Amino acid sequence: MRDRLYVHVVWTTRDRQQLIDAPVAAFLAAKLPMIVRQERGSLLELGIVSTHVHLLLRIHPTTGIPRLLQRMKGGTAAGAIAVRDRSLSPLRWAKGYSISSVSEQALDRVGAYVREQHLRHPGEAIEGWPQCSTRG
Repeated sequence: MRDRLYVHVVWTTRDRQQLIDAPVAAFLAAKLPMIVRQERGSLLELGIVSTHVHLLLRIHPTTGIPRLLQRMKGGTAAGAIAVRDRSLSPLRWAKGYSISSVSEQALDRVGAYVREQHLRHPGEAIEGWPQCSTRG
């Protein structure tokens, strides 16, 4: 039987600074699905604005949530150094995160919510970044 554990995860930049620009968003969109797959999960939807990240994930029952989040946050903060303009502040994440379970019946609604972050926070939409939606 296929695992059906779904979670909605959110975390912010430190002090909600607008630290995510288009190159960093592209890096996150490429890196986050890889990390989730390595932890036996799938990134179903991804929403990125300049101050925070939303993910809809399917995870394996044995996935360690703290390890997964540490890898996603720590790995991307370190890796973003290579893609971020050196004259700008480095990408730094706030401590902690929000995680909520999602029922199968709510997947479409929560997926739309995740995808529409740029519409919900127009002042934090990333210039030059197309709305990001990743399935798989």
